[in-house]
Amino acid sequence: MLWMRRWLILTGVMVYAMILIGGATRLTDSGLSITEWDPIKGSLPPLGDAAWADLFGKYQQTAEYRLQNSGMSLGEFQHIFWWEWSHRLFGRLIGLVAVAGLAAFAILKWLDRSLATRFIILILLGGLQGAIGWWMVSSGIGETSRVDVAPYRLATHFMLALFIIAYTAWLWLDLGGKPREAVSPAIRTVTLVLLALVFLQMAAGALVAGLDAGRSYTDWPLMAGELVPSHYVEDGLGLRSLFEGRAATQFNHRLLAYAIWILSLGAAWAFRRSALRGAFAGLAVLVSLQACWGILTLMHAAPMDLALVHQAIGVVVTLAAVRLVWLARPPQLVASVTELGSTNTA
Repeated sequence: MLWMRRWLILTGVMVYAMILIGGATRLTDSGLSITEWDPIKGSLPPLGDAAWADLFGKYQQTAEYRLQNSGMSLGEFQHIFWWEWSHRLFGRLIGLVAVAGLAAFAILKWLDRSLATRFIILILLGGLQGAIGWWMVSSGIGETSRVDVAPYRLATHFMLALFIIAYTAWLWLDLGGKPREAVSPAIRTVTLVLLALVFLQMAAGALVAGLDAGRSYTDWPLMAGELVPSHYVEDGLGLRSLFEGRAATQFNHRLLAYAIWILSLGAAWAFRRSALRGAFAGLAVLVSLQACWGILTLMHAAPMDLALVHQAIGVVVTLAAVRLVWLARPPQLVASVTELGSTNTA
């Protein structure tokens, strides 16, 4: 199982890098620079002036170019193109690493049915992510007035990436298979609530990012001098303001942050004598760091460097919450999973 765990680590690190590259692609407004999806030919960069002119011409047909980047030079287009091309190429590389690993383990007969099924699910999730990525990009091309991708689709794309890295981490922990001490049902419940809130918060953050809402209100702890923004429900949006309104999405993101911060600190104190005291304390430290960095990012209008670090810490917080839930499982469940693949010599 050693090589399987190494393969999972490599895959997880690559997915983590992919998430950050995707964040940079969004922050540089590069996502719509490539208007077609070609899994084979698209892996090659433009070769020659004619190829560049063709790609630039297709981009000039998008609403983003017409309404936001009219007059952009070829050199400026090439800058955003390389971000998006690198993002797609790295996704292909992750797929190759994942499939190659599974094939090697199958050839070496290191897989039982359960492990094979889990690894195949992981690879299928990666394939689904590629399809959702194109579904997201397609919202900003063609007959549309959008100058960005649809926030809902961006959030879906991001959350699936987060689920993939969480699932990878869970498999890695399972293959480590160290039995844990029994914990109370109360502890187990709190770990699940924390994980659910963290995932909800990451989805809320994706909506904020998709709407550029992090640059709309840059004061703290108030929003434009108000405790609750007066434009929480926007005219013409109604209840959709919860998902499409800049004020509502940022305000909700703040409230969730406060809730997770308070709960993580409270849990670390309440369970300071439990077997999971170190894991609870670690999560509380990470959440505190993320909250403080989020405030810093907000008050500086979310520049690229601060925003990427904020996203990077958020993924680490998610993984810490996943580990906490894994540690809180009943010992008999951990023991049964440890037996997976125990008869092989991997």
